[in-house]
Amino acid sequence: MALPDWRDRRVWIFDMDGTLTVPVHDFAYARRTLGISPSDDILGALARRPPSERAAAERWLHAWERELADRATLQADAGALLSELTAAGCALGVLTRNTREVALRTLAAIGLDARFEAGAVLGRGCVAPKPHPAGIQAILDHFGECPERAVMVGDYLHDVRAGRAAGTGTVLVRRRHEEGWDGEADLLVDSLWPLPARLPRAPGPSLPTGALRN
Repeated sequence: MALPDWRDRRVWIFDMDGTLTVPVHDFAYARRTLGISPSDDILGALARRPPSERAAAERWLHAWERELADRATLQADAGALLSELTAAGCALGVLTRNTREVALRTLAAIGLDARFEAGAVLGRGCVAPKPHPAGIQAILDHFGECPERAVMVGDYLHDVRAGRAAGTGTVLVRRRHEEGWDGEADLLVDSLWPLPARLPRAPGPSLPTGALRN
């Protein structure tokens, strides 16, 4: 199988929890606490509630996410991929279903806040949540790039389906070795590094003056 040739992909957009960070969110616990069915999407379920009920639930959810953000840890394979992309001069973005505040807080906790422009970190409340592609398009607009020069990386179907809808390349990392996800992404991997694709490379050193004449 040929490796994807992504040497011209200059924008790389990442999901946050479980992709950049070690998974710690117990969504079953959150659903029980919020009175949401085990099979229901949390944000979708809250959006259907009356405003008075929704406000209290959203406050609890935000406080829970902030607490987890402060003790987030970086996935080693994600850190290695980010280092490679940063060295190659790629633009980096984050698109999460957390709030933007929690996303920025998480990046600071894992020591990556300097690698991401604040305008390229988006969460719920900024745009329609994944799998809607609006957040990817907003990040591409921020960098003045097109989908054909971007890749969306995530650990869940919402991530890659948003990427596919936006027209980017897609990487799905199976952190829990999920089954039945074949065909959902351009790359389905168990680890982000080494990524089995042709990646952008850092420009080589400039030749000294006169070297081309020798």
